[in-house]
Amino acid sequence: MRFGLFGTGPWAHLAHAPALGDHQDVEFVGVWGRDPDKAAALASEYGAKAYGEIEDLIGDVDAVAIALPPDVQAPIALRAARAGRHLLLDKPVAFTAAEADEIAEAVAERDLASVVFFTRRLVPETDDLLAELVALGGWREARVDHLGSIFTTGSPFGESAWRQARGGLWDVGPHALALLLPVLGPVTEVTAMAGPHDMTHALLRHEGGAISTLTLSVDAAEDEVRQEVVFAGEAGLRRFPDAQWRADQALGRGIDQLIAAAGGGPAPAIDVRFGAEVTAVLAACQEAITSGRTVAVGR
Repeated sequence: MRFGLFGTGPWAHLAHAPALGDHQDVEFVGVWGRDPDKAAALASEYGAKAYGEIEDLIGDVDAVAIALPPDVQAPIALRAARAGRHLLLDKPVAFTAAEADEIAEAVAERDLASVVFFTRRLVPETDDLLAELVALGGWREARVDHLGSIFTTGSPFGESAWRQARGGLWDVGPHALALLLPVLGPVTEVTAMAGPHDMTHALLRHEGGAISTLTLSVDAAEDEVRQEVVFAGEAGLRRFPDAQWRADQALGRGIDQLIAAAGGGPAPAIDVRFGAEVTAVLAACQEAITSGRTVAVGR
């Protein structure tokens, strides 16, 4: 499958370009970036071509991989889908539910394959545990704490303008929801509030009646940094173990799923429709923070 990469930032260097360059079933055609010099440098590293125009790269490939801020990713993804290209997207798909839905509809109308890079969902141990939890059933509650500190010296994401503006809700919130939704089902309503240093607390009601809580931040103090996922119900307590993963290897599994789906295989569980569902919940949480009210999730 011929792929074009959009983006030249840290995630493009750490995950997308290595995964595309190493995959035996991928022809890494070219790179487009908002900085032409960075696009040329990244493309030359992998023997690809630097493109100056978005439409030219879309026209030369079968699929696009996008490693750009959500508000830049969404219009490019829509253009690519309308041109009949398969999509390998980063999370969140967009900053609004309407944009994410529009991309998902374009993909469905053209019977395209899509994968959204929810990193931990592409770690085999995680999907095995999720399948086990779904099979057990009877879960009444869940808690996800996902607190990091990306604004410390040495973090490749500390200069990310969209993370500085949108914080943990939009950066790590998608990863939390990607674990909750398969087990507890769709979210029907949310309430949320934000505290100092980007600390977001959200309370979610799921379709089957279960309640989940999220504590999210990318600007936590050093001693606050933690990741914990706990489900509770009739089967007792289940905690997710720490997962060891490399971003490029995880994305390689996403590429496997995309290529298989494009060839007539099953749609990936983390396709753009799932990504749109996640975006709708995030947008409802943002509205709840702004309004101080409980917000229904309109999906």
